[in-house]
Amino acid sequence: MQDKNTGFIDMASILSNPILNTDSYKASHYLQYPPEATAMFSYIESRGGRYERTVFFGLQMLIKEYLCRPITAAMIDEAKAFFTAHGEPFNEAGWRYIVEQYGGYLPVRIRAVPEGSVVPTHNVLVTVECDDPRVFWLASYLETMLLRVWYPITVATQSWHLRKTIRGYLEKSSDDLSQLPFKLHDFGARGVSSAESAAIGGAAHLVSFMGSDTVLGVVAANRYYNDPMAAFSVPAAEHSTITSWGRERETDAFRNMIAQFGKPGAIVSVVSDSYDLFAALEVWGTELKQAVLDSGGTLVIRPDSGDPLSIVLQTMRALEASFGSTVNGRGRRVLNNVRVIQGDGVNAESIGTILAAMDEAGFAADNIVFGMGGALLQQINRDTQRFAMKCSAIRIGDTWQDVRKDPVTDAGKRSMKGRLTLLVNRRTGEYRTVTLPLAWDDRMVESEWEEALVTVFESGKLLVDVSFAAVRERAHAAEG
Repeated sequence: MQDKNTGFIDMASILSNPILNTDSYKASHYLQYPPEATAMFSYIESRGGRYERTVFFGLQMLIKEYLCRPITAAMIDEAKAFFTAHGEPFNEAGWRYIVEQYGGYLPVRIRAVPEGSVVPTHNVLVTVECDDPRVFWLASYLETMLLRVWYPITVATQSWHLRKTIRGYLEKSSDDLSQLPFKLHDFGARGVSSAESAAIGGAAHLVSFMGSDTVLGVVAANRYYNDPMAAFSVPAAEHSTITSWGRERETDAFRNMIAQFGKPGAIVSVVSDSYDLFAALEVWGTELKQAVLDSGGTLVIRPDSGDPLSIVLQTMRALEASFGSTVNGRGRRVLNNVRVIQGDGVNAESIGTILAAMDEAGFAADNIVFGMGGALLQQINRDTQRFAMKCSAIRIGDTWQDVRKDPVTDAGKRSMKGRLTLLVNRRTGEYRTVTLPLAWDDRMVESEWEEALVTVFESGKLLVDVSFAAVRERAHAAEG
């Protein structure tokens, strides 16, 4: 819709209409199903990909934002006008029935694995069911919106695996595991395609970490998951705040950072490659060394150019030569009063490479923090974990029938069939996707297995409102 006062498109209004939050061809699908159909069942899974296990996260955000508000007559009018002009049929009667019969709330049931669960791929994560014969097609109509859960799941999954990598090096080289939550900082806000991506992806990263400069991601975690403050940051220089002093006054710019933010226990991050990183490191280690020591804080140097692997090691060696280091209980060296943050060229591969090189050089993982931008929130897609949502069962009259796709040209796209659920073994934590009704012996279910999926949404009502702390606890418990 266009704002009459400003002339600009009102994106918030467009995004708030669930009827439009779909693919064009979905509008015609109500005419394509068997006329005897009375109910439909669909599911979401990761069909494999980069990681063998996924961290389930983000569905609560989508439900709260898009499904907990009712469809209105005005939304129907807007959608009818759009689809008519767009060349698609429009099921006006079906949508008006939802308003009249259900007060505008969608009569669908959504079940999902608890958020924060770490589940092997090729398992059902979400199911969507509608058993009202008048609008059974809703279970598929919502695919476009609901399948976008691939994004927070994939971000959360990547960050979870990176947490395991960093944790491994901390356990090997550090005396202090408490720093783990702050070892991978989110620098991704400016590198994503939209504010919504920053919010959703930024929140997903925080399932595993607590450092972020993506404000919208922290706000999203706070609001959608009832957290008082999901992440933290520190004062940090950017190139404009250093270069605005001029090259000849770069030392003054550095000195100002310490004067403004250098306090006992504080952390001050200063980008130092605006002109000559190695000259800057010399200044930090001579002219400004005493100011750093007197401040009582920790100086974090950010080299922001050059080959990440070699630059990190060169920076650490220069700082060690000036500030010295202490050998910890693991026999690794920890820099005194200074650290390094690497934010350039950081991705899932380079993090492990840098940590391995540091360890080989005798440096503890304590000495570095990573800042990750585009590779964290943007350089992934639905195929990273090969996410799909498919119809797996349809009720014809009173009888449920299995539905599946099984293309001879790509067995990897074979879908599951039947009304599905997920079981988890209480003793081993193993997951298994099975069909309903459960075929397991009742005694076996009672003794070892239980359903992992819970009903989180039913006809406009959010039935589970999980806290961010609970999501984190669940994800961290699966690290072992």
